[in-house]
Amino acid sequence: MRKNRQRISKKTSNQRAVAHYGADILDSKEHKSCDKYIQHGNTNVRQHTTSVACMAVAIARKTRLKYDYSALVRGALLHDYFLYDWHEPHHGLHGYTHASIALHNAAEDFAISPIEADVIKKHMWPLNLKPPRYREAFIVTLADKICSAKEVFGKPIYNKKVEEILDEHE
Repeated sequence: MRKNRQRISKKTSNQRAVAHYGADILDSKEHKSCDKYIQHGNTNVRQHTTSVACMAVAIARKTRLKYDYSALVRGALLHDYFLYDWHEPHHGLHGYTHASIALHNAAEDFAISPIEADVIKKHMWPLNLKPPRYREAFIVTLADKICSAKEVFGKPIYNKKVEEILDEHE
């Protein structure tokens, strides 16, 4: 399972890595449908998950460890694949339940590896009590917290480079 761990060339930008490893997800009509759901502030779910994927790649590269970048990026792009407007009152304890819903939806629409499943299922740790098993899931959990905080406080990481990735996959 860990045989796919590697480093990314210094010449490859974080955005290029996300576009490469996440192409099938970014190109799917299912993932594109996430742009109709607001995540935090004015950022929709598709913008949020793409920002988290870029942030996760950036953090992983700084650690200088080897990662399964495909699982890291794909898990980040699908970590909030719950496919509903969580701001509606009948979704109740969204923070506690959406990771399981996202994993169920992702497994129905995409081929998910065990590392990707761990990323999706455990990204809400420590709110959800079971910690991540793989380093890729820890990295996405951290990236998600950073991006979410910035979006909530009106300073989203979503930017022109992330917009270029999404435009490329329209």
